[in-house]
Amino acid sequence: MSQAAPHYYSLGESAVALALPAPATLAQQRRIWRLAASLAGAPGVLDIIPGMNNLTVSYHPLDFDPDHAFDCLRQHWVALSAADDDAPARQVDIPVCYGGEAGPDLAEVARHTGLTPAEVVKQHCAAEYQVFFMGFQPGFAYLGGLPEALATPRRAQPRTRVPAGSVGIGGSQTGVYPACSPGGWQLIGHTRLKLFDPVATQPTLLQPGDRVRFVCEELRHA
Repeated sequence: MSQAAPHYYSLGESAVALALPAPATLAQQRRIWRLAASLAGAPGVLDIIPGMNNLTVSYHPLDFDPDHAFDCLRQHWVALSAADDDAPARQVDIPVCYGGEAGPDLAEVARHTGLTPAEVVKQHCAAEYQVFFMGFQPGFAYLGGLPEALATPRRAQPRTRVPAGSVGIGGSQTGVYPACSPGGWQLIGHTRLKLFDPVATQPTLLQPGDRVRFVCEELRHA
């Protein structure tokens, strides 16, 4: 399988980035993760930040040589092979209580999609999701794999307080809020799992590459 041609560019005064053409795919995202791993420990590197279809490498300003940084990024990318693209992934099941106070926007998602609340829940639980990258807040996983039929725009007026554990849909993505925060996603349920624990050996429950399934524990009606 041929590799998509990346675009390289500067980001600020001491960082370089690589971006792959849309759409984001699991194969491309796996290469991003492997690229990040291959760059770990490179001289002068302060931080490596994988994103959705992109990767940023930040250097110490005193050690930053843009030509060397771009050459390093290109060489590591070209050196990657597709041999490990199908590496096994960890499976994580997330139990969810849907609807009612746990999911106050479930009825709105059903209205927008033309489905019943029960059909929304069935489709949300039937899909298998992949953690593409972590961001927004510690432990928040951006998941690929939401069925197109469930895509729903974010709320016109974001909430000032979304409880930790809230499961939401925002556009073509779904995810779980690890901590209480403002947010504009449509809330369809709530999980009792703790997605972020700062004192744990591994603070975040989910990691890039994990496969995720949502499991309906209860469907409440408004």
